[in-house]
Amino acid sequence: MDAAVDAVIVIDDRGTVIAFNRSAERLFGYAAAEIVGRNVHELMPEPYRGTHNDYLARYAESGVPHIIGIGREVQALRKDGTVFPAFLSVGEIAGSEPRRFVGLLRDITVERQAMAMLQAERDRAQAEHAAAEEARRLQERMTHVSRMVTLGEMVAGIAHELNQPLSAISTYARACERFLSSPQPDLEETMSALREIAQEAMRAGGIIRRLRQIVKSRAAEQTRVDLNALIDDVAVLIEADTRAHQTSLHLELAPNLPRITGDPAQLQHMIVNLARNAIEALEQQPPGSRELTLRTSRCGEAEVELAVCDNGPGVAPDMIDRLFMPFATTKAEGTGLGLSISQTIARSHGGTLSYHPANGGGACFVVRLPARERFE
Repeated sequence: MDAAVDAVIVIDDRGTVIAFNRSAERLFGYAAAEIVGRNVHELMPEPYRGTHNDYLARYAESGVPHIIGIGREVQALRKDGTVFPAFLSVGEIAGSEPRRFVGLLRDITVERQAMAMLQAERDRAQAEHAAAEEARRLQERMTHVSRMVTLGEMVAGIAHELNQPLSAISTYARACERFLSSPQPDLEETMSALREIAQEAMRAGGIIRRLRQIVKSRAAEQTRVDLNALIDDVAVLIEADTRAHQTSLHLELAPNLPRITGDPAQLQHMIVNLARNAIEALEQQPPGSRELTLRTSRCGEAEVELAVCDNGPGVAPDMIDRLFMPFATTKAEGTGLGLSISQTIARSHGGTLSYHPANGGGACFVVRLPARERFE
């Protein structure tokens, strides 16, 4: 018994301690001579102390074990009054008369602390995950709101852009009507007009398709993306907005850019946001002198760069430090979300968005994104 690592306590059928090994002495703080001959319930805190003798009596009468042969966690009481968790296994000594029982105890304080720490870590991780998930959902909602606001601001240019193919379709349809109502229908001219109608319908459909790509709210989709192709897809919307605001648009797209990995809709939204921001900044310039440039280039061996530059007044010095903060804006009717969300999109793609004064005046917003292919 004294060689046993666990505490070993032997009691009789009345609960009197018969043997108390050295491990039990260390665990409970009693010398064996102090506890042998006393009731084992003195090693138990309430309410276990008051019910233990009843358990022994019921077992003696019925033979139905309560904890005999079954290991379980219990609360134990040291000599100094300290209560600690322990794992207890109780067995009956076969053939003993009167009955005798052996209890093996192990202090599981450290195990319980470790389990508590593990549970706390799990709870913390779950809370962080829930907070991150909620932040992601909030960011998605804010991004969708920003898309709607941005496109709402561009509605005049978009409506004009759609009106052109629709007007052409109407004109060609009336021409077809004239060709077919004449005494000798000109089928060749009619077929030509019908082909023009089909082309203009495709043009209008393309505009609507691009609008839907930007507007729709959905889960992020990571794929390999050609940055120049993204700009080409939204160029019709940006061109419509620049025409409505008497601004010249210049696309300077470097050939053979490596692809990046990202969500096309989010990246397109970022491009439109930056372009729209520049168009609004140019309203202070006289019509005919307003210039907006979208430029792509290689940046070292690991990044591609998109620069959105204008020849407007630039950013006021007192705004530079707050430029990318949510709701920071100098516009009377601005939301202050465009640049903040654009920066969030750039960061979520492993990139950066920064501001630089443009050469010769104006503002230049530069997006750098990691390339997923080495340059040719």
